[in-house]
Amino acid sequence: MINIKNDEVIKAFGRRLRDLRISKRLSQEQLANQADIPLSQVGRIERGETNPTLSTINALALALKIKIADFFNQ
Repeated sequence: MINIKNDEVIKAFGRRLRDLRISKRLSQEQLANQADIPLSQVGRIERGETNPTLSTINALALALKIKIADFFNQ
């Protein structure tokens, strides 16, 4: 079970991922294909239902053509 503090961080990351994906005009499916991760996983991350690994965050950053730090800089 995710504790409350981690839950907020995970949800904030998901919101940031969604914002970045939309700003790049990508669908969830396009992002999943480019990052080589399951479409369902992109949805779960964006909804804050799962805590992505560093390798998944890296794959998402590469697919979005951003630096990993851009997920955390607003």
